[in-house]
Amino acid sequence: MIAIYGKSFSSKYVSHAQELFDYLRKKGIDYVIEENFMHLLHDELKISTGGESFKNFNEVKGDTDVVFSMGGDGTILDTVVMVKESEKPILGINFGRLGFLASLGKDQIPAAVDAVERGSYMIDKRSLLELQTNKPLFKDSFALNDMTIQRRDQSSMITVNAYLNGELLNTYWADGLIVSTPTGSTGYSLSCGGPIIYPTSGNFVITPVAPHNLNVRPMVVNDDVVLSFEVTGRGDSFLCTLDSRVQTIDASFQLAVKKAAFSANIIRLTDQSFLTALKTKLNWGSDQRN
Repeated sequence: MIAIYGKSFSSKYVSHAQELFDYLRKKGIDYVIEENFMHLLHDELKISTGGESFKNFNEVKGDTDVVFSMGGDGTILDTVVMVKESEKPILGINFGRLGFLASLGKDQIPAAVDAVERGSYMIDKRSLLELQTNKPLFKDSFALNDMTIQRRDQSSMITVNAYLNGELLNTYWADGLIVSTPTGSTGYSLSCGGPIIYPTSGNFVITPVAPHNLNVRPMVVNDDVVLSFEVTGRGDSFLCTLDSRVQTIDASFQLAVKKAAFSANIIRLTDQSFLTALKTKLNWGSDQRN
């Protein structure tokens, strides 16, 4: 059975979404749709989906073989949170903009359904990071891309004391600090000058955001370490994020990041690869001499 999840959805993609549900029914493949997403499709977009709905993924995870994520990369991140430690394979159909994780094009929907039916696809195991805190913060304390500590609004820069396995690594004077997985290295970290890390590399990337120290650079460390942080600043509160989720913290919070005990399984078709995505989505190596 296929479980289908999405969030916001533009009306210009109605025909493509309808194609998916029509093709699933034509193939006789069982599917269920996340309840809020089904209401969006039915009530606002007038899409005939068929199928049943589910409110909590625990209701259907035992029967689910593959999860379809309909949206962009942000929807993939939310799908990972929904799937949690079940590690159900996720196929991202790109109805967003860049589509680096959700790399399957809208015109490839029938081919994707056929590939899932035959089992002719590859699974990329993507490591997750887990956030531990001394006080309750996030309901789901793991992330596929990154954890960040940031200043709020237009407040002054913050000071982050970072420790690696309990030993002081550095004191960052900056607008913020990013700890990313290899998957997240092509996201926020990259835009702040961080390196591209191959997805199967066992690393974390520590990237400062607008550092006030000219000699501070991004750093790559093994993901078998524990990174811990203390944050202070002139302001009373700061922001902590896990992928697209945001919470407010203060100086009394102690934060620690380690590799999560489970992974995210991202489906790719056999003609796709990380290097292909770099070239087509980020113009990696683009040069007129090539």
